[in-house]
Amino acid sequence: MVNHQTIGQSTAHLSAEDLAALRETLHEQLLFRREQLQQLAGEVASRTEVRLQQRDAAQIEVHVKLAASARMVLADVEAALARMDEGTYGICHLCRGPLDRERLVIVPQARYCGRCQQVRKAAR
Repeated sequence: MVNHQTIGQSTAHLSAEDLAALRETLHEQLLFRREQLQQLAGEVASRTEVRLQQRDAAQIEVHVKLAASARMVLADVEAALARMDEGTYGICHLCRGPLDRERLVIVPQARYCGRCQQVRKAAR
Protein backbone atom coordinates (compact mmCIF):
# COMPACT_ATOMS: atom_id res chain seq x y z
CA MET A 1 0.00 0.00 0.00
CA VAL A 2 1.17 3.52 -0.77
CA ASN A 3 1.87 5.92 2.04
CA HIS A 4 -0.05 9.03 0.95
CA GLN A 5 1.06 12.29 2.49
CA THR A 6 -1.44 15.04 3.15
CA ILE A 7 -0.52 18.30 1.42
CA GLY A 8 -2.68 21.23 2.43
CA GLN A 9 -6.22 20.87 3.69
CA SER A 10 -7.80 19.92 0.34
CA THR A 11 -5.92 16.62 0.02
CA ALA A 12 -7.36 13.78 2.08
CA HIS A 13 -5.56 10.57 2.98
CA LEU A 14 -6.70 7.47 1.10
CA SER A 15 -7.63 4.86 3.65
CA ALA A 16 -7.75 1.13 3.02
CA GLU A 17 -11.54 1.48 2.80
CA ASP A 18 -11.17 4.26 0.19
CA LEU A 19 -8.87 2.09 -1.89
CA ALA A 20 -11.20 -0.90 -1.62
CA ALA A 21 -14.19 1.19 -2.73
CA LEU A 22 -12.22 2.73 -5.60
CA ARG A 23 -10.99 -0.71 -6.69
CA GLU A 24 -14.59 -1.96 -6.71
CA THR A 25 -15.68 1.04 -8.81
CA LEU A 26 -12.84 0.43 -11.24
CA HIS A 27 -13.75 -3.26 -11.55
CA GLU A 28 -17.36 -2.31 -12.29
CA GLN A 29 -16.17 0.08 -14.99
CA LEU A 30 -13.88 -2.59 -16.39
CA LEU A 31 -16.74 -5.08 -16.71
CA PHE A 32 -19.07 -2.48 -18.18
CA ARG A 33 -16.56 -1.37 -20.84
CA ARG A 34 -15.72 -4.95 -21.79
CA GLU A 35 -19.41 -5.75 -22.17
CA GLN A 36 -19.95 -2.56 -24.14
CA LEU A 37 -17.13 -3.45 -26.52
CA GLN A 38 -18.53 -6.95 -26.99
CA GLN A 39 -21.94 -5.52 -27.83
CA LEU A 40 -20.46 -3.02 -30.26
CA ALA A 41 -18.37 -5.75 -31.87
CA GLY A 42 -21.53 -7.84 -32.30
CA GLU A 43 -23.20 -4.92 -34.02
CA VAL A 44 -20.21 -4.56 -36.32
CA ALA A 45 -20.36 -8.26 -37.22
CA SER A 46 -24.03 -7.99 -38.16
CA ARG A 47 -23.44 -4.74 -40.00
CA THR A 48 -22.68 -6.55 -43.26
CA GLU A 49 -26.37 -7.15 -43.69
CA VAL A 50 -27.19 -3.61 -42.68
CA ARG A 51 -24.64 -2.17 -45.08
CA LEU A 52 -26.40 -3.98 -47.89
CA GLN A 53 -29.45 -1.93 -46.95
CA GLN A 54 -27.45 1.33 -47.17
CA ARG A 55 -27.32 2.06 -43.45
CA ASP A 56 -26.80 5.69 -42.65
CA ALA A 57 -23.09 6.54 -42.44
CA ALA A 58 -23.71 8.71 -39.39
CA GLN A 59 -24.94 5.72 -37.37
CA ILE A 60 -21.86 3.73 -38.29
CA GLU A 61 -19.65 6.65 -37.26
CA VAL A 62 -21.40 6.84 -33.87
CA HIS A 63 -20.72 3.13 -33.24
CA VAL A 64 -17.08 3.51 -34.25
CA LYS A 65 -16.66 6.49 -31.90
CA LEU A 66 -18.42 4.71 -29.05
CA ALA A 67 -16.12 1.71 -29.44
CA ALA A 68 -13.03 3.94 -29.54
CA SER A 69 -14.16 5.77 -26.41
CA ALA A 70 -14.93 2.53 -24.61
CA ARG A 71 -11.46 1.17 -25.50
CA MET A 72 -9.80 4.33 -24.15
CA VAL A 73 -11.71 4.20 -20.86
CA LEU A 74 -11.06 0.47 -20.54
CA ALA A 75 -7.32 1.08 -20.96
CA ASP A 76 -7.42 3.85 -18.33
CA VAL A 77 -9.30 1.59 -15.89
CA GLU A 78 -6.89 -1.30 -16.45
CA ALA A 79 -3.95 1.07 -15.90
CA ALA A 80 -5.50 2.35 -12.66
CA LEU A 81 -5.97 -1.21 -11.39
CA ALA A 82 -2.35 -1.98 -12.29
CA ARG A 83 -1.22 1.12 -10.36
CA MET A 84 -3.20 -0.15 -7.35
CA ASP A 85 -1.42 -3.50 -7.59
CA GLU A 86 1.96 -1.74 -7.93
CA GLY A 87 1.29 0.59 -5.00
CA THR A 88 1.47 3.78 -7.09
CA TYR A 89 -2.27 4.50 -7.26
CA GLY A 90 -3.28 8.00 -6.23
CA ILE A 91 0.03 9.62 -7.17
CA CYS A 92 0.18 12.22 -9.96
CA HIS A 93 2.19 11.10 -12.98
CA LEU A 94 3.66 14.59 -13.42
CA CYS A 95 4.31 16.22 -10.04
CA ARG A 96 4.34 12.95 -8.05
CA GLY A 97 2.06 14.53 -5.44
CA PRO A 98 -0.99 12.74 -4.07
CA LEU A 99 -4.30 13.05 -5.92
CA ASP A 100 -7.20 14.46 -3.94
CA ARG A 101 -9.53 11.80 -2.58
CA GLU A 102 -12.48 13.74 -3.98
CA ARG A 103 -10.93 13.65 -7.47
CA LEU A 104 -10.43 9.90 -7.29
CA VAL A 105 -14.00 9.34 -6.12
CA ILE A 106 -15.24 11.23 -9.20
CA VAL A 107 -12.62 9.89 -11.65
CA PRO A 108 -11.07 6.77 -10.07
CA GLN A 109 -8.84 6.18 -13.10
CA ALA A 110 -7.31 9.70 -12.87
CA ARG A 111 -3.56 9.85 -13.51
CA TYR A 112 -2.99 13.54 -12.74
CA CYS A 113 -3.84 15.90 -9.93
CA GLY A 114 -6.24 18.71 -10.78
CA ARG A 115 -3.47 21.27 -11.28
CA CYS A 116 -1.40 19.05 -13.59
CA GLN A 117 -4.53 18.04 -15.53
CA GLN A 118 -5.25 21.72 -16.18
CA VAL A 119 -1.67 22.25 -17.35
CA ARG A 120 -1.98 19.29 -19.72
CA LYS A 121 -5.27 20.62 -21.14
CA ALA A 122 -3.82 24.10 -21.64
CA ALA A 123 -0.79 22.63 -23.46
CA ARG A 124 -2.98 20.93 -26.06
